[in-house]
Amino acid sequence: MKSNIKNSLKVSIITVVFNGEKYLEQTIRSVINQTYNNIEYIIIDGGSTDKTIDIVNKYKEHVSYFVSEPDDGLYDAMNKGIVVATGEIIGIVNSDDWYELNAVEYMVNAYKKNPEKRIFHGDVMHIFSDEYKKLRKFNPSEFRFKYYAVTYEHPTFFVVDAEYKEHLYNTKLKVLSDYQFMLEAFLKNKNKFYYLPQTISNFRIGGESAKISLLSRLREGFIARKNAGMKLYQNIFSYVVRFMMISLYSVVQSTKKLLRP
Repeated sequence: MKSNIKNSLKVSIITVVFNGEKYLEQTIRSVINQTYNNIEYIIIDGGSTDKTIDIVNKYKEHVSYFVSEPDDGLYDAMNKGIVVATGEIIGIVNSDDWYELNAVEYMVNAYKKNPEKRIFHGDVMHIFSDEYKKLRKFNPSEFRFKYYAVTYEHPTFFVVDAEYKEHLYNTKLKVLSDYQFMLEAFLKNKNKFYYLPQTISNFRIGGESAKISLLSRLREGFIARKNAGMKLYQNIFSYVVRFMMISLYSVVQSTKKLLRP
């Protein structure tokens, strides 16, 4: 049921997709069935050859902007959507994922109460399989965020358009451009973030980030921190911390396998 909230504020939602016929319809339905009405829905397709375009056409009356053409990857597609978006705040939900049906309403209310903030985020449900899922809550540790791992959940981000006018996603990175984006914003002014303790989105585990090697991930992390403005000595410290923690995890997992009967 649609909310009675005054829907004067336009929200842009972007979905990027490439050969995403398996889950795209669920993603689209999670957007068009939101309890908030004033949504500009943008779909950026990378030139799919499966049934993706047929699915988009099925819901074309709900889609404000659609393009299907080759791109330079996930972050290039996100940037394309951001450039054409006309909403005051912008959310991104990829074609493997889906929003909770009151996600936009939650974020609009948070923005109206906190207009000085620029990046709104919440909690995400990690979907490992149809049988297993786990809620991941925001970890407020600055040390962990800067030196070890991403703590902000990018699938829950709703970003004020003025923030995207200052910086977009680095298309040279394969999986950590979102981390560069949030770290750059954090290092400039950490008070621009606003955390809403609500489940906003559902994120399927196993995308591009699961395919990258440890060495490539460490390398991307170093580049992302450098580009975001982190000092060299801090970046080196982060590299060492991440390498040690990941190596320790690997040793623990190997030991568990050896101890199994």
